Amino acid sequence: MKRVLDASAFLTGRPFAGELYTVPEVLSEVHRHGVTLPLEAILETQVTVRQPSREAMDAVRVASGATGDAPRLSPTDAALLALAKDLGAVLVTDDYSIQNVARSLGISYEGIMEPGIREQWTWTYRCTGCGRTWPEWRDECPTCGARLRTAKPSHHPR
Repeated sequence: MKRVLDASAFLTGRPFAGELYTVPEVLSEVHRHGVTLPLEAILETQVTVRQPSREAMDAVRVASGATGDAPRLSPTDAALLALAKDLGAVLVTDDYSIQNVARSLGISYEGIMEPGIREQWTWTYRCTGCGRTWPEWRDECPTCGARLRTAKPSHHPR
């Protein structure tokens, strides 16, 4: 089984079976936290580092925009999703926004320390000034210019 691991998967020290993959940005994150000798050995001998395709990155951008998770995903998160899509791999992460987008793309995922999401969500955004709700993220409210905040999402049981 192919697995794409995020930084938290490596940092827990938990072993994972199968073909292991990640993106270069995850290695940078892991090294910033400090790498133990056993982890360094795993990274050098058991993990393949790859960049995702542009097509998969585009698919992640579209899907994360549709679910409302785009402002919640870092470039590293998007790259992990895209790589899992390219490889047909299971994505290993505890990040619920990543899992939400993975579900919308048909990517399998498994949690590390937490249970995974049970439903897919589509986030909405409420203005902190006028209270108007918007279906997509904006830096500021088009009506009054105040900051937007994530509002209660609608869900799509699957």
